[in-house]
Amino acid sequence: MLTINFNKSKSAGSVFCTVSLCMACVVSTATNAEEFFNPAFLSGDPTTVADLSRFEKGEGQAPGSYRVEIYLNDEYMSTQNLSFGARQPASQAEAQLDDSGLNACITRVHLERVGVNVESSTLLQGALPDTCIDLATAIPHAGARFDFDGQRLYISIPQAALKNNARGYVSSDEWDDGITALLLNYDFTGSNTRKNSSGGSANYGFLGLNSGVNVGAWRLRNTSSLIYSSGYGRSTNEWQSISTYAQRTIAPLKSELTLGDSSTPSDVFNSLGFRGVQLASDDNMLADSLRGFAPTVRGIANSNAKITIKQNGYVIYQTYVSPGPFEIGDLYPTSSSGDLKVTVTEANGSENTFTQAYSGVPVLQREGRVKYALTVGQYRSNTMEQGRPGFGQGTVIWGGPHGITLYGGSQLANDYTALAVGSGVNLGTWGAVSADLTQANSVLADDSRHQGQSLRFLYAKSLNQLGTNFQLLGYRFSTKGFYTLDETSYRQMSGYTVNTQDGLMEVKPTYQDYFNLNYTRKGRTQVNVTQQVGDNGSVFLSGSRQSYWRSNKTDDLWQLGYNAFWRDINYNVTYSYNKNATAMGRADNQLSLNLSFPLGDWLSKGGKRADITSSRNTMYGTYSANTDTHGQLNQRAGVSGTAMADNNLNYSVQQGYGDQGGASGNANLRYQGGYGSGSAGYSYNRDYQQVTLGLSGGVVGHTNGVTFSQPLGDTNVLIKAPGATGVKIENATGVKTDWRGYAVMPYATTYHTNRIALDTSSLKDNADLDEPVMNVVPTRGALVRAEFSTRVGVRALLTLVQANGQPVPFGSTVERQDGKGSSIVGDNGQAYLAGLPLTGDLSVRWGAGTRQACHASYQLPKSSEGKVVSYAKVECQ
Repeated sequence: MLTINFNKSKSAGSVFCTVSLCMACVVSTATNAEEFFNPAFLSGDPTTVADLSRFEKGEGQAPGSYRVEIYLNDEYMSTQNLSFGARQPASQAEAQLDDSGLNACITRVHLERVGVNVESSTLLQGALPDTCIDLATAIPHAGARFDFDGQRLYISIPQAALKNNARGYVSSDEWDDGITALLLNYDFTGSNTRKNSSGGSANYGFLGLNSGVNVGAWRLRNTSSLIYSSGYGRSTNEWQSISTYAQRTIAPLKSELTLGDSSTPSDVFNSLGFRGVQLASDDNMLADSLRGFAPTVRGIANSNAKITIKQNGYVIYQTYVSPGPFEIGDLYPTSSSGDLKVTVTEANGSENTFTQAYSGVPVLQREGRVKYALTVGQYRSNTMEQGRPGFGQGTVIWGGPHGITLYGGSQLANDYTALAVGSGVNLGTWGAVSADLTQANSVLADDSRHQGQSLRFLYAKSLNQLGTNFQLLGYRFSTKGFYTLDETSYRQMSGYTVNTQDGLMEVKPTYQDYFNLNYTRKGRTQVNVTQQVGDNGSVFLSGSRQSYWRSNKTDDLWQLGYNAFWRDINYNVTYSYNKNATAMGRADNQLSLNLSFPLGDWLSKGGKRADITSSRNTMYGTYSANTDTHGQLNQRAGVSGTAMADNNLNYSVQQGYGDQGGASGNANLRYQGGYGSGSAGYSYNRDYQQVTLGLSGGVVGHTNGVTFSQPLGDTNVLIKAPGATGVKIENATGVKTDWRGYAVMPYATTYHTNRIALDTSSLKDNADLDEPVMNVVPTRGALVRAEFSTRVGVRALLTLVQANGQPVPFGSTVERQDGKGSSIVGDNGQAYLAGLPLTGDLSVRWGAGTRQACHASYQLPKSSEGKVVSYAKVECQ
């Protein structure tokens, strides 16, 4: 008999159907004997039961081509179409493990793709690439099992027969270059500041654009910005085209080819901006390798401040923060390393500028790994005091035996030559260390010639037993005559130039932009240490010091802090010291205290949380206080948290008081939607009132139209589920399909498997998915399409009746004539079908004879589209 159970989700209105066809009337006298289905057990009239002979021989599923997920030793490898043939009668034990009755046609090519070392087997070496292989014969103790219901093929291979690939390795054959597309990423921030005393106001706006085109394996990208300001008697507009480049993957070389504006890697030399050609290894193509990172910028704001980050003279990031400590960890990737100039502009117009330096961890590579970069181009900076000399650079890093890595490189230009050699070693329990020496010969702007050396030392280690993490300890010492390539590009030894109608003219420098080649760099120390203290706290120290020849002044940026929790209260104490060698004033010292406690949980204990927020939302109470060099003490208390069903909305409200500034306050909202993100804020103190606005998002143009999205990442996934509107994407806050069934999931992981899953509980009543999960492996910069097979239409339980008034036989097959669905007839001629249009044709067959089939045309009322399940009686002729 046919049993259909309908279960409707209360939250999403989805329907889950359980269909069971009971062929309990099976008689079997031996393990391999034919099975007999006696129609008399199903009905007293055998003519009301379909021909069930196809089930009698116990041959399992029909041979053919199936799209299956392939697992090697229980680890997912890929999804592809495989041919399956009928399997010879299996033993009872084998049949219990795999009752599909099918054998997968696994070829030598398939085995190579999943990492099998074909050289380890004589049979595999001699096999033709497309010939089906008997795994058990070719590789002892190997085998395959087909889970037909889950459409998964499980391959078991002994470890000795596998290549030494790292965990998570994905063959380059599985990489997807994505589809042809137009991409646009935008980020707008703006503010209006009004002075309370004069009533004057100023407006400021920043628009960052990242646009691009994808064609095959090529990616064309441009990064630009527009800065606008007006008020207080002046108005400016500044448009900057920061960089333009074309890039593509060179899979056989595990490298990226870049043409245009980019930056050199920082493994051996300091990273340099250039316009030219570069071929460089990409660690993302390797499984479980170290990946490039962008630095985390930390600081303390005394008011609702604007944070501006520059690199090589370009504004690469800008945002607004609330008073107190801030942390920026989402910088758009622009360069693998290099100094960042961070400016904190307070609401009253005062500025605090510091330099954030960062470098990579010790340059270690796995044994046999060769990492290289070749660059030819023109040095590129956005400051007028620097020229654009042509140069060439080459670096190579080789992972040798015994945990030793050797590396080196060279830089060549008309007025500059540098050669670097170094080595890194894995010290086991003592961590990892690297050291290198660079010899440089330079010709400066005054035609003076110099030569010098620079010694760099890097160390990293986690002492888990002591709770200590040395993320990076670094030191560089340079002799008096050592200069870098970017320093030799300065047009003069000191001062500052501007471009006027009469040409370049020297002006009086400001300390923020001042650079003096007479004061060469001497020593640089970098530290980043975390120490666990007890079970509830940790101490961290991070900072850097840069000293100079011919000067006793130093650049210092140090932070010392303590993070801990007591019960459900988190607290932090941080001391910050910032001093610039060229600054006119004193060093900036700040001490801050921050508390955070789960206000939502506390309210819920009193039975009030339901009135404020849902159980999935968060609400925190906050308190902070900080004092600076000038003895000013600021205190703030507030509430922050999330709201809405998917935590799309973030909010914060703070009220503060300063012993020198009086009362102040701010309120901020940020919404993360499917078509973009928006933010709004308001702040005030006794001197000013400020309103800020922000809007960011992405636009993707593709062959199926235009799709709006949240801010795009470097690599993205276009989800195509035609007709499935408003379906949520798992693990992507705020992302759901639009009115056409399309969505963009940003920030995919390159060269690795990305699981893309649709939340079936959010499906509308008229939509079904054949498979809600897909896996994609994008290359760098790709827009990969994850296409889901959808069935949009009516869910219906149809009663099929023959011309003589009798229901069609039990066990009959029902197929839509458009080929988009099928079913099996149960008791009394009932068949369940999903995704039906309001009108259509069905073919019904219960045997091989010409009279053992009929045709049914149905028509459902318009109201069926809004029902969970519709019922109809249809005549089959």
